[in-house]
Amino acid sequence: MQEKDILFQVRAAAAKKLLFLPHTVRQMARPDRMITAVEIESFITTGEVIEDYPEDMRGHSCLFLGFGDSERAIHVVCTPKEISSHHHRISS
Repeated sequence: MQEKDILFQVRAAAAKKLLFLPHTVRQMARPDRMITAVEIESFITTGEVIEDYPEDMRGHSCLFLGFGDSERAIHVVCTPKEISSHHHRISS
């Protein structure tokens, strides 16, 4: 699968529903990060796929690079699912 395909799948799944896994919530809530769901939603539509993981054990996933408030760089691993797009392993 090409990066454009996974990008399309993530955006289509995220348009329906986002699911933040417990690890994601912990990473977002760290005092040095404080990443909001609005920031994630925003850059899913504008960010870019910088790595593709077609063989990920959780299913085909990709690493997104986007920019949050104050143009800070945020990386998110996304795994599109039939019902929702899972986001985890956030770093900024």
